[in-house]
Amino acid sequence: MASDAMLEKMQLRQSYRNFWHTDLTNAVAADLPWCCLSLWCGPCVSYMLRRRALYNDMSRYVCCAGYMPCSGKCGESQCPEVCLATEVFCCFGNSVASTRFLLQDEFNIQTTQCDNCIIAFMFFLQQLACICSLVACIVGNSELSEVANIISCMSNLVYWTVCSCMQVTAHSLYSVFHVS
Repeated sequence: MASDAMLEKMQLRQSYRNFWHTDLTNAVAADLPWCCLSLWCGPCVSYMLRRRALYNDMSRYVCCAGYMPCSGKCGESQCPEVCLATEVFCCFGNSVASTRFLLQDEFNIQTTQCDNCIIAFMFFLQQLACICSLVACIVGNSELSEVANIISCMSNLVYWTVCSCMQVTAHSLYSVFHVS
């Protein structure tokens, strides 16, 4: 099963020996200009980082780096540049995460517990925002709706910040391993 293979891959990542050159907590301080670029132009940076992770060989491109159910089913081989552009704009979060997984697997990089907590907090906020919005919609309470909007804004802020920091960690990897 695909889920068993993914679970096995996640467990394998725990035994990786290398660490990110820059973790998520230090990403902003490590490279503020790149962090700002990836925050304001996230899809463009994601496109560039994936091409770099593929060593600019787009014949190696698979949608979401092979980590999602849609991978290999999107006609990537006929027009990989268009498929990658579509991926980074329509599935931005998956694109960032997939590139991170691709690099982790290639360079045997494990994620720190702190990084895992930050990523889990991002998912928690997204789920909380969704639940609060649903409850506010069902109940019809304007105050609850306002709280749901505030949590949703916080969730979006954390999401874009974490994605930006993930892209900084990927970018900083290239200076360590001298990958062009």
